[in-house]
Amino acid sequence: MIRIVVVDDQELVRSGFGMILASEPDFEVVGEAADGIEALEVIRLEAPDVVLMDVRMPNLDGVAATEKLLERRRDTDPKVIILTTFDLDEYVYSALKAGASGFLLKDTPPDALVNAVRVVATGDALLAPSITRRLIADFAAGGSPQVEPNPAFDTLTDRETEVLRLLARGFSNAEIATELIVGETTVKTHVGRVLMKLGVRDRVQAVVAAYESGLVTPGE
Repeated sequence: MIRIVVVDDQELVRSGFGMILASEPDFEVVGEAADGIEALEVIRLEAPDVVLMDVRMPNLDGVAATEKLLERRRDTDPKVIILTTFDLDEYVYSALKAGASGFLLKDTPPDALVNAVRVVATGDALLAPSITRRLIADFAAGGSPQVEPNPAFDTLTDRETEVLRLLARGFSNAEIATELIVGETTVKTHVGRVLMKLGVRDRVQAVVAAYESGLVTPGE
């Protein structure tokens, strides 16, 4: 069973998501919370696998709650999916950097919500190409942090660097395979090696690292 906690300051949103998720035979909604402070306590008590975390909440917002929840970077930490009303929220980059596994719009269709929970529960990241392109747009608008050189990038092979560049530009595995004229399995292997060498846990963190290190720049 995939244990889930739903965090949102709107009761209607919490109950709606809860009903959708609870209808799945392999899902169990083990708790709800209306703000970040309550969320941290519920998560501590229930030890969920996945947390749906609203960005804008009173007392403690979703970004701050995610930072506190994942600050120790433990393997036992739950996976966090950020919920937002807008597809380009000013908090999204901060949430991804804090360790969130991706984000969803609140009007996401039920089947996409269910799929997202399953994706992150397996340890993968929910970073659709459209989301990556919006993240790139945020960097282009001046939202990127100061470039920080990372020696780990020197350990990447030329092909791994090429894969990471395409990943950071919003390409899916299938699109990367087409671009490089290789199989998707080969792409997955390269992505796995990139994550290992950079010491990041998923493709979201790899994309963030690529921009922070200056490997990829907006408009490239």
